[in-house]
Amino acid sequence: MTPRERQEAWEASALAPWAARAAESRGRERPEPQDPVRTVYQRDRDRVLHSKAFRRLKHKTQVFIDPEEDHYRTRLTHTLEVSQIARTVSRALRLNEDLTEAIALAHDLGHSPFGHAGEEALDAVLREFVPEARFRHDVQSLRMVEVLETHGGEPGLNLTWEVREGIAHHSKGMRSLTDTGAKLSETLEGQVVRVADRVAYVNHDVDDAIRARFLSPEDIPSDLREALGSTPSQRIGTMVIDIIACSEERPIIAMSPEMAGAVDRLKGLLFERVYGPLRTENADLAKAQRVVQDLFRLYMKHPDRMPDGRGAAGLPIEERAQKVCDYMAGMTDRYAVARFVRHFLPHGLSALTQP
Repeated sequence: MTPRERQEAWEASALAPWAARAAESRGRERPEPQDPVRTVYQRDRDRVLHSKAFRRLKHKTQVFIDPEEDHYRTRLTHTLEVSQIARTVSRALRLNEDLTEAIALAHDLGHSPFGHAGEEALDAVLREFVPEARFRHDVQSLRMVEVLETHGGEPGLNLTWEVREGIAHHSKGMRSLTDTGAKLSETLEGQVVRVADRVAYVNHDVDDAIRARFLSPEDIPSDLREALGSTPSQRIGTMVIDIIACSEERPIIAMSPEMAGAVDRLKGLLFERVYGPLRTENADLAKAQRVVQDLFRLYMKHPDRMPDGRGAAGLPIEERAQKVCDYMAGMTDRYAVARFVRHFLPHGLSALTQP
């Protein structure tokens, strides 16, 4: 037996009945020969990990824009925290860790620069040109792995159906954890990533908000501190244990109503005390949104100023807007600022700011 076949045999005997098994994957859009060492989900994880889009996450804002502070989360560290939490849950529930990890590592590949403030700015300026269009990072993440990245000289990473489906359904957005209206991933591994994403960001965003002095530890209601713990690691541990206890030996990923309510309260605190004030009072985020929108308008008018924009001026406006959106969403914070400086500052000043 090859190493891959041994792993597939282990999955067949050891994983829960409702876990995804690599040997039973629905496959790829472009068929490929099997790898002798890695299962299809291991190969997907490696393709995501080695992609250019993944490397760019290290220079994309999570919530706080502060290049002089090394300890705020970036989109990359957020992704790694989601992956760790999701793998812990999957292992405990005897689900497929490789599939879980591949989805987790890819779930934010399409996120715009400057965090959710940049996402909102990109969505708003896109609608100036195509009113019915919307920019959503989960949709863009799927587009990143299906179209924009390349593998073997072909568009897209040619990932398995299960990974792509998990990426498409990872985001809860504004929804409560108790809201069952959103469409869930068909795999439990995808559902694990969905809940792990929420667990990660409500905890690390609270931690970063305390570091930034938007919150103090005492701002977390005393009953939540007593129920969840007083530190990020304690709160994450409490939530993970609850997920495992509510999901064990069941074909479902769930939190207890009490825990889901506690998580929603923490999220509500973040929107009230952190996300809202940052977007209305923080001058840096307002400037970042202007960078995104001014660049988008410029490239719509002069698409030849994009590296691969030659000939795009003749495209229908919807196709041109998609091309500009793809370029903008792929930018890191610092690349977006550098392009803004290049296009909008006088030449002499622009040259002084270049590395």
